[in-house]
Amino acid sequence: MDTQTLRRRLLSWYAAHRRRLPWRETSDPYAIWVSEVMLQQTRVDTAIAYYLRFMKRFPTVSLLARADLQEVLKLWEGLGYYSRARNLHRAAGIVVARFNGAVPDDPAAFRSLSGVGEYIAAAVLSIAFNQSLPVVDGNVKRVLARLLEIDFPVNRSGSHKIFLEPAGELICPKQPADYNQAIMELGALVCRPKNPDCGGCPLAEQCGARQNGRTACYPKRDPSKTVPHRRLAIAVILKKGKMLVVQRRLEGFLGGLWEFPAVPVDSGSTATAGVESKLKAETGLTVLVERRLTRIRHAYTHFKITGEVFLCRYAAGRVRLASARRHRWISFGTLTDLPLHKANHKFLDALKAALKK
Repeated sequence: MDTQTLRRRLLSWYAAHRRRLPWRETSDPYAIWVSEVMLQQTRVDTAIAYYLRFMKRFPTVSLLARADLQEVLKLWEGLGYYSRARNLHRAAGIVVARFNGAVPDDPAAFRSLSGVGEYIAAAVLSIAFNQSLPVVDGNVKRVLARLLEIDFPVNRSGSHKIFLEPAGELICPKQPADYNQAIMELGALVCRPKNPDCGGCPLAEQCGARQNGRTACYPKRDPSKTVPHRRLAIAVILKKGKMLVVQRRLEGFLGGLWEFPAVPVDSGSTATAGVESKLKAETGLTVLVERRLTRIRHAYTHFKITGEVFLCRYAAGRVRLASARRHRWISFGTLTDLPLHKANHKFLDALKAALKK
């Protein structure tokens, strides 16, 4: 393969077809870092609005470091993968304390920051500091799998290392920032998972899968595993016009977010069976389930849930939380001031209507 020709064609295509994105209008390493954190597991179209709001509120790493985590999570609300926000907030504090507020350009130093893995490090250091470090994300894997007919499944553990070597061989050492963005852009716009635009691809003449009529065979993927299904009873506990909400522990899934108390229910039983006793074990309160409000369904990356939402009346007791971090009694009007995860948002309209009655 003529590497020089590949680089030249790819960079020429990128110069002509690159999308105008807000993080491409800046050379600020902090802004580029924020964008790359958001773009992990998130589509570009979704990330844009979040990025603009986030950068308007926290235009510098120092402002982010001084911010309350709850405000950071509120701005992140709906974007998912909240550990990204917690790690970014924590890392900002380290940058201010250890590096005088300047995002470090040393790979080892940058990798030492919370949430910075191999991909984030390569993306930020190459784009912000023009260092010759190859990026390997889903788009890059797809392009390389077709270009070089790589048979290793892209979703198998260890695939990053398999694709990192050819990515490193192909990167343009004189223009690593543009090259990395170009190959990711090619995967996003042209070398798509389905119906790739091979006719509009600058690398079509060098693509092994294209030349051999095997584009649809790549990238290889291992069969998806069955996604576990969890059933929950979600309780809106009312006491003198206020509702009980609890905050999840900071470390772990959805850490730091607020929610209505929820308890698991057996798939083989009705959702009301044992709900009151389970809620007492979880919250310390004696409650009476008055009626079922609605049912929600929500899918996360590694599991999905079905939640039966119940309106409950406080009867007795003091809050003693089994698994949550802390609690509040709040009115519906102040509920959305807190960072709530998306599953809870799915029944807020039904709850508002029920409370009006």
